[in-house]
Amino acid sequence: MSKRRDFILGIGLLFAVILWGANNTGTKLVVHHWPPVWTGGSRFFCAGILLLAVLRFSRLLGQLTPLTAEMSRGLWWRGGLALAVYIIVFNTALKLTSVSHVVLYLGAAPVWALLWERQSMREEGVLRKYLAALLALAGVIVLFLPALRSAHGSWPGEVLGLLAGVLWANYGRQCRHLSSKLSGVEISAHTMFRAGLLLLPIGLFEVWGSGIEFRFDVVAIQIYCIVGGGVVAFAIWSTALRHWPTSQVLLFNNLIPLSSMVWAHYWINEAITPTFWIAMLLVMAGVLLGQIKWNRPSWLRGT
Repeated sequence: MSKRRDFILGIGLLFAVILWGANNTGTKLVVHHWPPVWTGGSRFFCAGILLLAVLRFSRLLGQLTPLTAEMSRGLWWRGGLALAVYIIVFNTALKLTSVSHVVLYLGAAPVWALLWERQSMREEGVLRKYLAALLALAGVIVLFLPALRSAHGSWPGEVLGLLAGVLWANYGRQCRHLSSKLSGVEISAHTMFRAGLLLLPIGLFEVWGSGIEFRFDVVAIQIYCIVGGGVVAFAIWSTALRHWPTSQVLLFNNLIPLSSMVWAHYWINEAITPTFWIAMLLVMAGVLLGQIKWNRPSWLRGT
């Protein structure tokens, strides 16, 4: 029974990776026609409401915890605000540069999160973490340099993609702070809903200033991003987290850049840059190294 369950969970996570790859490529298409803040705000608002409804009226993803005033403030100004700032930068980066590049920058987020933790050189695993960060940074440089050298390269998009990875790591830190009282599903539902509310006024100002192109295909893609890339993929993800260690589930994150690249290549004819593969190997090596544990050398253990 355990092997069968693990097989189903693995297949489910692969399906979630495919959904997220399509979501990233779909968002690229949507921001080509819609303003980036409106795109992110409307998506998070709707996805947050749907997730909260599932939590409220079923036990599929767990139970909805009553919020105290302190918890609500934390969800607004830690989770919601961090997610809102992230999606502005992420969507703008997608508008300016390739899907595969932006998603690969996000792939380095676990390493930036490791570096965010203040540690001395005598603490467990600190050298491993710095080496992991150097590998990921090397991958970022490999990905970034061609944009600087080429007259047609979108270096602002690459900078925003890199910043999106850092902001995603920050959002993860805020979620970790909130997780002492709320489940991961609840945090996502509440923070997406609040991020949407924070973004929608700015998004409406965007729409008022530049207008919005209502096309059936764009609306359909946005609905997919809300339901498929938001609710369904996250439901699969949260189910896996109930049965597997977090580190094991997070390894599937490494496949999201590949999934996004394939979707972008075959759906919107986005070229695969020669540096992408080298950068991906470096970034993923850094992320994996950051997850591996081994004993410290004796000269760092102290007396």
